[in-house]
Amino acid sequence: MSFDTLIDWRGTHSAKWDSMESVYGISPDEGLAMWVAVMDFRPPKVVQDAVLDLHTKAAYGYYGNKGGYHDAIRWWMAERHGWQVEADQIFDTHGLVNGTAMCIDTYTNPGDGVVLFTPVYHAFARVIKAAGREVVECPLVNDGGRYSFDFDAYDAQMTGNERMVVLCSPHNPGGRVWTKGELQAVAAFAKRHELTLVSDEIHCDLTMPGQVHIPMALIDGISDRLVMMTAASKTFNIAGAHVGNVIIPDADLRAPFARRMMAMGMSPNSFGVHMVTAAYSPEGAAWVDELRSYLDGNRKVFDAGVNAIPGLHSMDLEATYLAWVDFAGTGMTQAEFIARVEGRAKIAANHGDTFGSGGESFLRFNLGAPRSVIEDAVRRLQDAFSDLQ
Repeated sequence: MSFDTLIDWRGTHSAKWDSMESVYGISPDEGLAMWVAVMDFRPPKVVQDAVLDLHTKAAYGYYGNKGGYHDAIRWWMAERHGWQVEADQIFDTHGLVNGTAMCIDTYTNPGDGVVLFTPVYHAFARVIKAAGREVVECPLVNDGGRYSFDFDAYDAQMTGNERMVVLCSPHNPGGRVWTKGELQAVAAFAKRHELTLVSDEIHCDLTMPGQVHIPMALIDGISDRLVMMTAASKTFNIAGAHVGNVIIPDADLRAPFARRMMAMGMSPNSFGVHMVTAAYSPEGAAWVDELRSYLDGNRKVFDAGVNAIPGLHSMDLEATYLAWVDFAGTGMTQAEFIARVEGRAKIAANHGDTFGSGGESFLRFNLGAPRSVIEDAVRRLQDAFSDLQ
C-alpha cells in the first residue's frame, strides 16, 4: 500500500475526526486532526483480508481455542524483540487502558499510591484516580530536550504508601526508547520500594531506524514483580478492535490476576483476535518495516519545519508517531500558544498539561498521516507563528 494515500475518515465514527469539533471547536472540513493516537493509514492487507474472511463466512460468534492467537503473539515477541513468552503467561484484555485498570484493581487497594513518571500517557492518571487510588507524580528531567530519570529525587518522594509503578516504554509522549541501564534503574527502584512494576509497551514496534526497544521482561531480577502489557493496536492501526495482552512471567503474580479476570467475566473481542493473529505474521512484519521508514520521514519533515520556528522545539523522536513540541521558548502563556495552534493553524493537538507535571508548555502532535498532511501542518504552524520569524 502507499502511505501517501489520503483517506477521508469523516463520517466514519472516528473519534479522531468526528469528535474534533466538539472537543476543539475545529471543523473537520478545515482543520487537521493530530490528537487521538490512531494513524490515518489503512491496516496491512493481511489484516483486512482476515476481516473480509469473517464477513464471507459470517463468522460472528464466540472465539474458541485461542492457541493460534497466543502462538502468533509468542512468535512476534520472539521474532521482533527476542523475548520468549509462554502461552500460560498471556491474559487477553480489552485494550491496555483496560489492562492498566485491571492491574490497579488486582495489585492495589483504594488509597494506595501509584507512581507515574510524568509527563506520561494521560489515561494512566485517569484510571488511577477513578479507582480511588493516589497518583504519585515523579517528574522526568528535561535534559536539553531529552527526558531522563532522577531516582534520587524519586526515592525521597516515596512515603511507603505506594504499591505500584507504571512505566511507559517506549515513552509517550516524549518518544524515548529507554536504555538497558535506565530500565535496570527502574527495576531497582521498584524493588527498593516493593512496588509492582507495570510496563506498558504498546509502542514497542514503532521505533525509529537505528533504535532498539528492550522489553522490561529481559531485565534480570524483576520477574517476580513484573507485569508486561503489549498490543497490536498502535502498530497496525486497529485500536477499535480493543484487544491487548497482559503478560505476567511469575506464577505467583499471575494467580490473583487470573482470579480478577474470572470474576469480571472477561473474554476477548473475536474480531480483534482474528486481526491480531493475521497481523503478527511475516506479512505484517514487512508492513511494519515500511511504516517505520515512512514515519521516520514524517518525523524529519515535521521537526525541520517546527524547529525552524523561533521558540519552538520538537523533541527528538526515538519511537512512536507522536511529536512532543515545547513552546516554552516563545515566552507565551499556554492559552496564547494554544490559541495560535487551534485558532489560527486549525490544528487539534493534545494539550501537554493533561499528561501531568512537566507537560504544561507542550502540545502533542500525531504524525501518523500521509506526508502531505504533515507538510500542511508545518505550513500552518509557520504561518501561525510568522511574527516570531
